[in-house]
Amino acid sequence: MKLDVIKLDGGKAGSVELSEDLFGLEPRADILHRMVRWQRNNAQAGTHKVKTRSETSYSTKKIYRQKGTGGARHGDRNAPIFRKGGIYKGPTPRSHGHDLPKKFRKLGLKHALSAKAKAGELVIIEDAGTAGKTAALAKQVKDLGWKRALVIDGASVNEDFLKASRNIEGLDILPTMGANVYDILKRDTLVITKAGVEALEARLK
Repeated sequence: MKLDVIKLDGGKAGSVELSEDLFGLEPRADILHRMVRWQRNNAQAGTHKVKTRSETSYSTKKIYRQKGTGGARHGDRNAPIFRKGGIYKGPTPRSHGHDLPKKFRKLGLKHALSAKAKAGELVIIEDAGTAGKTAALAKQVKDLGWKRALVIDGASVNEDFLKASRNIEGLDILPTMGANVYDILKRDTLVITKAGVEALEARLK
């Protein structure tokens, strides 16, 4: 598939031929869902923790005698049945991550790129070159109509563009190796440089 290439100032810079294997697939919601779930689960801290009856701070003394009270038999106040006692089978620190085959992760990224292309939310720019001034870049972004955009550059990110984009709300930039399904899908516009397209095709071939 062929797509027009633009410059950051809005001018045209020819066109580029995009691989059908990357940008021409029929997006599948089930694959994208599994990829997002895998990413978010791996990002979860998993530091949730409750105290068991061996960790609560009450005395371990038997609270009253075993027989003759007319009440139920109890040991100490740390038992789960009491208020502020230990929690039975509560959460403990653990990883929420799960494995996903490398081939499937590649496929998921291809479907995310194809989803943006099919929705008309894919923009190809010549390069992410700028003078490093936030105000100038912010005006260019506004003129182009990008509100929530992700820019994917080549193997490395243009330092001037990165510096200028830091204070612009809704604009993020990643190198090709940082491209991922979650970040692509949650932005309204996906912007890829020509170097980024070549690097993605090399990464996902």
